[in-house]
Amino acid sequence: MKSNITEILDKATAGERLAREEGVRLLRSGDLAAIGRAADRVARRQHPEPYRTYNIDRNINYTNICTAVCDFCAFYRRPKSPEGYVLDRQELLEKIRETVALGGDQILMQGGLHPEFKLEWYEELLREIKREFPRVNVHGFSPPEIYHFTKVSKLPLRTVLERLQGAGLGSLPGGGGEILVDRVRGEITRGKVMTDDWLNVHREWHRLGGISTATMMFGHIETLEERIEHLERLRQLQDETGGFTAFIGWTFQPENTDMAHVPAAGAFDYLKTQGVARLYLDNFRNIQSSWVTQGLKIGQLALLFGANDMGSLMIEENVVSAAGTVHQLTLEEIKGAISELGFIPRRRNVWYQLVDDAPMAEHAPLADRAPMAERQQASDGPPASEGPGKPMVGVEALVV
Repeated sequence: MKSNITEILDKATAGERLAREEGVRLLRSGDLAAIGRAADRVARRQHPEPYRTYNIDRNINYTNICTAVCDFCAFYRRPKSPEGYVLDRQELLEKIRETVALGGDQILMQGGLHPEFKLEWYEELLREIKREFPRVNVHGFSPPEIYHFTKVSKLPLRTVLERLQGAGLGSLPGGGGEILVDRVRGEITRGKVMTDDWLNVHREWHRLGGISTATMMFGHIETLEERIEHLERLRQLQDETGGFTAFIGWTFQPENTDMAHVPAAGAFDYLKTQGVARLYLDNFRNIQSSWVTQGLKIGQLALLFGANDMGSLMIEENVVSAAGTVHQLTLEEIKGAISELGFIPRRRNVWYQLVDDAPMAEHAPLADRAPMAERQQASDGPPASEGPGKPMVGVEALVV
């Protein structure tokens, strides 16, 4: 007996664009296996190479002081809270030094919406990082932060982005996306960027030649139609700019938040939503697994539900762990999860350039066999880290 979504899945696997109502039908379906098979076929068509990727970086939260109130966040502290902090500059630089020593060549740097820091504070921070670590990419400042900078400093968005780029900002994370529908955003957060302005931060960054990632935190108060609305808004912007390198979706973690009464979404919902995202986001080449919220085995299974990237092994992560979710993996466990599925584990950077020594270079696509310097020049990315990553203590990961 054929599934009632067979025609939709056939359409997607044939490379045709899905309509909103078709995306909603997929999310309403209970046929997880069929959605997974279709998402896997699409992922393998887009990524016929014999490898799946991961990266190494560190999440540095320079402050937890935040003027926004997010019911889903267990990390932030109000400006006058005794638990609020701003990282000492030398401590922050030492965290980067440790990251480099362990083989990392990128930091994910995000923080709360601090009420006092003007743009010059962030420019000085970026310049100091680049002076000390010129080869480290700063994947930093989510759209809510960027939008906040424009308000505190009373500067146009493009000026803020140009100045941050000039000071050393390399790429933009997709944090603070949650669900890109104003009804949802208005109910779960106050004092934070709304949908159009979140998207416009990415739009202007892309127009400056920058790249960024896109995210979705689902499984709370949103409807299935609103999940698709979120994907539709991302797809439209990607059509316009082409600046997103990857999509990362994860389930809301309710523990220790003001939304602790919301039942946690399970693996079924996670895998189905990621599979639908692969089918719906036909203009996104890369999709990351989120083992940080699902654990090793579901994170591994996500590689058969449309993901082509295992995400990051982070030396530090604070936001998700504040909500009580603690999954830890070693580098060898991440590589082993990829290998068990018959793929070769390869390390990449935020530009999705391979930065390790290819164990089977003769089987890699020609573009990936080009000299590293040529690939970097072609993408305007920073120099790759010297040498492959090294095994390290297992830590949580959440790349945005």
